[in-house]
Amino acid sequence: MAGCATMTKVTNLSDESCRTAFTKRLSAILTDQGETSEASDALASKAVFTLRTYNLGPRPFAIAAPSGTDYRFFVDRQGTECVLTLYGRRKGFVSYTNNLTYIATQPLPGCACADS
Repeated sequence: MAGCATMTKVTNLSDESCRTAFTKRLSAILTDQGETSEASDALASKAVFTLRTYNLGPRPFAIAAPSGTDYRFFVDRQGTECVLTLYGRRKGFVSYTNNLTYIATQPLPGCACADS
């Protein structure tokens, strides 16, 4: 069942509680992957700004870190909760993708999701 994700988008990133949760959870995932806390915070803030500014729809998004690692994420709905999911990373010629059990997930409390 873990491989049956429904990709969604966060619809209320303009709300302070959602924006804060999304930024903190994204930063936590990046830090857990080995990025510095400073880089993780900056990358998370930039990603949230981009997602708020552009209507990208329910699709994956990528983050290129100064460490040389590219990360691939999407937002999923699990029940009534939005979940941020890291499913791929690439550094140089080494790529790892796990779209069955995923690399990392974080719930997004205070965020609302929609399929379109």
